Amino acid sequence: MTNIAITGASGSVGREAIDALSGAELTLFSHSESEDLETTPIEITDREAVFDALEGQDVVVHLAANPDPRAAWDEVSGPNVEGVYNVFAAAVEHDLERVVFASSNHAVNMGNTVSPTRPESTNGQPEVVRPTDEPDPDTYYGVTKVFGEAMGQYYANRHGLDVVTLRIGWLLTRDELREAVANRDGAGERYARAMWLSPDDCRRLIHAAATRTLPETPLTAHGISDNSERFLSLSETMLALEYRPQDDAAAVLDGDEASRDGLDTA
Repeated sequence: MTNIAITGASGSVGREAIDALSGAELTLFSHSESEDLETTPIEITDREAVFDALEGQDVVVHLAANPDPRAAWDEVSGPNVEGVYNVFAAAVEHDLERVVFASSNHAVNMGNTVSPTRPESTNGQPEVVRPTDEPDPDTYYGVTKVFGEAMGQYYANRHGLDVVTLRIGWLLTRDELREAVANRDGAGERYARAMWLSPDDCRRLIHAAATRTLPETPLTAHGISDNSERFLSLSETMLALEYRPQDDAAAVLDGDEASRDGLDTA
C-alpha cells in the first residue's frame, strides 16, 4: 500500500484529499490540532521537522500554505517559500516518488483581472490560459506559487522527482458558491463562475494527481470544475491525468440543481 503524506490536512482542500486517498496509508499533518481530525501538528518552516515527517513516505500532497491572496509578503514568505523548499528537499532526501504541489490560479491570473488590486475578479473578455503559458501572478501569494512551480521544475529536472503542480481554483460547496456570487459584483461573479472547484471534482483531481502514471514530469495541471465559463484550459489536465470533472458553476447558479455535495464519489 502506498504511503501518502498530506500537509495542510485540516484545510478545506486537505479534507477532500483525505477522502480522495482513503485507499492509501495516510499520514496527516497540519499547522495545529483539530478536534475532528487526527493530525500531527507541524511547522512547515521547520526544516528538521519536515525532514523527519516525510521519512518513510512514498508521495506527499503538499497543501500547507498561507492561502490568503491579499496577505503581505512577510505573511506568505515563510510557509509558501521556505516551507515549499523544505518539502521538496525532504522528498529527495527520503527518495519519495512524487510531490503533488498545490499551486493556484493566482499564479497566472493578473492579465484577466479587472484591476491589479482585485485578484478575485475577471474582466469581460478573459484570455484562455494554458499550463504552458508564462506565469502572471496577481498578488504576493501568487508570486509564492510561481516560486513553488519553479521549485518543482528544478527538482523534477535535477533529481528526477515526479512532480504534479495543481493550479487550484476556488473550492466551494454549492451553497457557498451561491452565497459568494450573491455578495459580488459582475467581475466577482465571473471569477467565481470560472474558478469554481466542487468538492466532488476536488476529490477526483487529487486522486488523479497522486495516483496516475505521469506522461512527463513536471506536469502542470489546472484544477477547476467543468465550468462552461472557465478560461483556465482543462484539456491538458484531462488528457494527462485522466481527470473527468462532472460539475459546472453555471448549472448550479442558473439551473435547478439541488445541493448534493458529498453524494458523488471521487
